[in-house]
Amino acid sequence: MTILLRGPGPRAGHTPESAQDASSRILDRSIGDFLRESCSLSNEQVEKILQHQRERGMRFGEAAVELGLASSEDVLWALSQQFHYPYASDDAAPFDEELVAAIDPFGEQAEAFREMRSQLMADVLAADQPRRALAVLSPDSGDGKTFFAANMAIAFSQLGGRTLLVDADMRTPRQHCLFRVPNELGLSSILAGRTQSNAIYQVPQLPSLHVLPVGTVPPNPLELAQRPAFGLFMRELLAKFDHVIVDTPAAAHGADARVLAAKCGAAVVIGRRGNTRMKAIQTLLGALGNSSTRLAGVMVNNF
Repeated sequence: MTILLRGPGPRAGHTPESAQDASSRILDRSIGDFLRESCSLSNEQVEKILQHQRERGMRFGEAAVELGLASSEDVLWALSQQFHYPYASDDAAPFDEELVAAIDPFGEQAEAFREMRSQLMADVLAADQPRRALAVLSPDSGDGKTFFAANMAIAFSQLGGRTLLVDADMRTPRQHCLFRVPNELGLSSILAGRTQSNAIYQVPQLPSLHVLPVGTVPPNPLELAQRPAFGLFMRELLAKFDHVIVDTPAAAHGADARVLAAKCGAAVVIGRRGNTRMKAIQTLLGALGNSSTRLAGVMVNNF
């Protein structure tokens, strides 16, 4: 599958081409080829970079940056093109700095999310397991639950499969702020039967990622979560998307998260180092243990 990426601005002399032609053109091309094209490097400049690369024992991109012939953003764009890896460039529609998996896809934090993605796909979200959505829970506000859910959804979307991030935190929603999507309509409108319009938004810079915001914060979030409509809606979403990640309210706000997790099928609990108390995590785990939810694990973050 070919993923069309937006790099740091249009490339001079570039003419439109079909996805098949683009795929053939990208195959076996080195990062140097992309940088030569995007930065309009001359043969002499390329040779200078290669010589610096050999002398210093570094990568081509690093040598180009050190010589001032390319920027770090140029190198990131070239890598994304070489490996068909979507990301949000600096000149893209602004994403929140919390979306590290999109903004810095080759950084340490993004790598940590890829590692967690691999573990989830080998266990509760494995192909031989029943189809499940992954609910993200935390004992209290400020534990990093929304940060984790957003970046995990980005990590899954970077595999190329259709991924949906559902903001089901109908008390303190934030996903629409992180991804800069409209929030007039959303999950609350759908569950209340007040809209038949499509409230799911595709993220322009991440072609495989879609976001369903909360919409209007309802006065009865727990009642909406407990309605059969939510379970039916989740089954419909699982039939249409390869991966579904669900952000939930903090457990301190009530039983919403546990109810939502049971209808998603799988859950991961997030704590924050130096902030979340072990007793609060144990209480939440005990509540999940009394339901049909498949627990994927407990994550502690420094965010």
